[in-house]
Amino acid sequence: MIFSSSRQFVFFAVPKTGTHAVRELLRPHLGAGDWEQQMRYGQQLAPLPEIAAVNHGHVAYRQLAKVVPEEQLGRQFKFAFVRHPYDRFVSVCAFLGRSDPTYRQDPTVWMKRALTRPQFRKRVLVASQTSLLIDGLSNAVAMDFVGRYESLQRDCDHICSVLSIPTETLSLKNSSEHKTYTEVLDDDLRQALLQMYADDFEAFNYDP
Repeated sequence: MIFSSSRQFVFFAVPKTGTHAVRELLRPHLGAGDWEQQMRYGQQLAPLPEIAAVNHGHVAYRQLAKVVPEEQLGRQFKFAFVRHPYDRFVSVCAFLGRSDPTYRQDPTVWMKRALTRPQFRKRVLVASQTSLLIDGLSNAVAMDFVGRYESLQRDCDHICSVLSIPTETLSLKNSSEHKTYTEVLDDDLRQALLQMYADDFEAFNYDP
């Protein structure tokens, strides 16, 4: 997450949607009172104790809304990026299994086993994208703009225009090398993920 009072925006970092590239784009334009929460590179924590205690950079809108007044949040341009749920899940698993030889041997089996573990399903990396971006009242997506990983550069250019900052060519960082989801998801996995991420498919108009 990045919270900018100087430029009046909040960037909600949904895991495995190009968030590190977006962070690098935004950081040079932050003011002295702006802050960022992220743990993978540099371990920057928010000045708000409740947000710092989240202990990762993928802060949900509902978590922030508990500690930032509604009036202030309403003035901020709130945005995030999402990704096709199948593609994102495969990317998450490739990242989590990057040092596990059993993942490289058979990603499909690895993913099926992972889904049987309650602790795996509770991880923020695995959580639905919708759960990070909805408000706590109507359960509606609380963003002013939701870009897509599939059109990351174009949608970042739009954000730059809204924020009145120069556009730049993005450099992807922390990307996971993996086969496409069409290669590693069998019918059983597709059905399990379709149920698990039903809200994402519907809210962001992705086709299964």
